[in-house]
Amino acid sequence: MRPPASWSRVWHAVLALVVLASLVAQVALVVAGGGDANSGEAGTEVPVSTRLVRLFSFFTVQSNLLVLAAAVPLVLDPVRDGRFWRVLRLDGLLGIVVTGAVFGAVLAPLVQHAGVGWWINAGFHYVSPAMALLGWLLFGPRPRIDGRTLAWAFAWPVGWVVYTFVRGAVVGWYPYPFLDVEAVGYATALRNTGFVVVLAVLLLALFRWLDSRLPRVDDPR
Repeated sequence: MRPPASWSRVWHAVLALVVLASLVAQVALVVAGGGDANSGEAGTEVPVSTRLVRLFSFFTVQSNLLVLAAAVPLVLDPVRDGRFWRVLRLDGLLGIVVTGAVFGAVLAPLVQHAGVGWWINAGFHYVSPAMALLGWLLFGPRPRIDGRTLAWAFAWPVGWVVYTFVRGAVVGWYPYPFLDVEAVGYATALRNTGFVVVLAVLLLALFRWLDSRLPRVDDPR
């Protein structure tokens, strides 16, 4: 039996609040010189503007922003559609699932959190990925993933990779240790990037397959 639309509204409202609260708390913490939940970096030696640019350069933060931007319209309209929104929703889903997988498999042991940082980390890396994926499986809306949407969904991840390596070459800072060219070298950084790209391609193929196989959820009632 299909869940009622009101459940979808509540689910995505909670998801949006979790992401928004995590983002606001993280920005406030970074401005105050506290730790970044993505890297554990803290301190006031670096200017606030630089710390904020670094914060919003993380794939994790951008993924959560996309999740938030896709969730709010679903609170208003659980069967939301539109060319731009389809790409936005798919990129948010892809980004946040990659975020949860990579953080859990690679990054979680490298960063220790306490206090409000623990809650921010939980929101970014655990609650948001789980709720976004489960919400899509339960409530859709679908079908929404066609070939054109799939093609455009590559634009943001590819853009992020290019931005990360170009900016890193200029300023000498990389958001994740496995991409840090100065620490691991270009060959290893590019190889690690390749692993994540393969994961992303497989996830996109899986999402499209599920979108066409799972029960249709496209009825405003």
